[in-house]
Amino acid sequence: MKLKGKKIVLGVTGSIAAYKSILLLRLLIKEGAEVKVIMTTAAKDFVSPLVLSTLSKNKVLLDLFEENSWANHVELGRWADVILVAPLSCNTLAKMANGLCDNLLLAVYLSATCPVMLAPAMDEDMWKHPATKKNIDVLHSYGNVVLPVESGELASGLTGEGRMAEPEKILQTIERFFLSRNDFAGEKILITAGPTYEPIDPVRFIGNHSSGKMGIALAEELTTRGADVILILGPSTQQISIQPAKLIRVNNAEEMYNSSMEYFHNCNIAIMSAAVADYTPLVKADQKIKKTGSSLVIELKQTRDILGSLGNIKKPGQWLVGFALETNNEQEYALDKLKSKNADMIILNSLKDQGAGFGADTNKISIYDKKGNEYSFPLKSKTDVANDIADTIKMLMND
Repeated sequence: MKLKGKKIVLGVTGSIAAYKSILLLRLLIKEGAEVKVIMTTAAKDFVSPLVLSTLSKNKVLLDLFEENSWANHVELGRWADVILVAPLSCNTLAKMANGLCDNLLLAVYLSATCPVMLAPAMDEDMWKHPATKKNIDVLHSYGNVVLPVESGELASGLTGEGRMAEPEKILQTIERFFLSRNDFAGEKILITAGPTYEPIDPVRFIGNHSSGKMGIALAEELTTRGADVILILGPSTQQISIQPAKLIRVNNAEEMYNSSMEYFHNCNIAIMSAAVADYTPLVKADQKIKKTGSSLVIELKQTRDILGSLGNIKKPGQWLVGFALETNNEQEYALDKLKSKNADMIILNSLKDQGAGFGADTNKISIYDKKGNEYSFPLKSKTDVANDIADTIKMLMND
C-alpha cells in the first residue's frame, strides 16, 4: 500500500464531477491512506455524505458549527499531509483565489500548513473565462498544485476542456508526490522547453511544431520532487500546473541562448528539451513582405548552439542533458550528439514512433549515458516520461 500512514483531507465541492470523488476516495483508502472528507453545502446535492462517510470510516465534516460546537479547522489544516480538493468547482476556485472563508473547507484551506492539490471541474466556457484563468494564476502563485483538466464530454452535453482529471490519474499524482517529493531537494535545475520563432518580418516567422509539453512536464516533475527549477519557455500556450521557482518566457533562439548562458553557471543540472531553430533569417524585414513575384528567397544563418555552448563551459559537478529528435540513423546521431556537445546524457525521440514527438500527450524515449549504456522506455504519457527521465538522472548522478 503506497499511501500507508499518509493523512489526506479530501474536499468535495458542488460539481457534477463529485460522483468521481467516491471512486477517488475508495482508491485512496485501498492504498492505505487515512482520509477525512469535507463537503461544501452544494456538494450534498451531488453525492451523499453517508456514502463518503462509510468509505472513509470517518464522519464527513460539513459545517464550521454543529450542535453548539465548532470544527477545529486549524487542527485539520495541520493534521493533513496533503489537502486535495476534487472536484474543485468554479465557485470554490474563485473563493480560494480571493481568500474568502464562508465554509469549513475554505477555513481548513486557509489554515493549511501542508501542500494543497486542486482538481478543477467545470464547463468549457467557464474554464476558459478570463476570470477563471486569473484565479488559476493566483492559486499557482500561492504554491498550490492545480491538476490539468481533461477534454471530453461535459455535463452541458458539449465536448471540450473542463473535465476533472480521472481518479486513477489523481491517485498516481499523489503517490508520486509522496514517494519522490524530496529526492531533488537542494538541486538547482535549468530547463528549456518549447519552440523558438525566428522572425522573417513583423508578422511571419520560421518555427516548428513543438508544444513545450515535454519540457513543462519535466519542470513540474522536478519541482514536485523538491528542485529549484528555472524554466526557459519558448512560445507555448500550454498550461503550467505546478509553477517552477522561476519562469522566463522567450521568443527566438537568441533570447533562449542568452537566458541559458545567464542562468547555467548557478545550476547543478541543465536539461535542454527545447526545439531550438537551427537557422534564423539573416535579415528581418521592418515591414510586412508583400507578394511581388512567383518566388521569394530568404537567406538564413545558423543560430548559436545552446547545448554545445553549455558543454564548453560546463564545470565539474554540473550535469548536462540534451534531447535528440531524429528521423533516421537515430542511435548514431544521438551518440554523436552526446559526445560532440560534451553532454552527460542524451534523450532520443524518433518521429518514426507513433504517438511520440511534437504536440502529442505521449512520448517514447531512449536514454544514452556517457558510458554508452542505453535505457529504453515504452510509450507513456509525457508526465510519466518526465518521471522516468528524473529517475534516470538521479540514478546516473549517484552512480
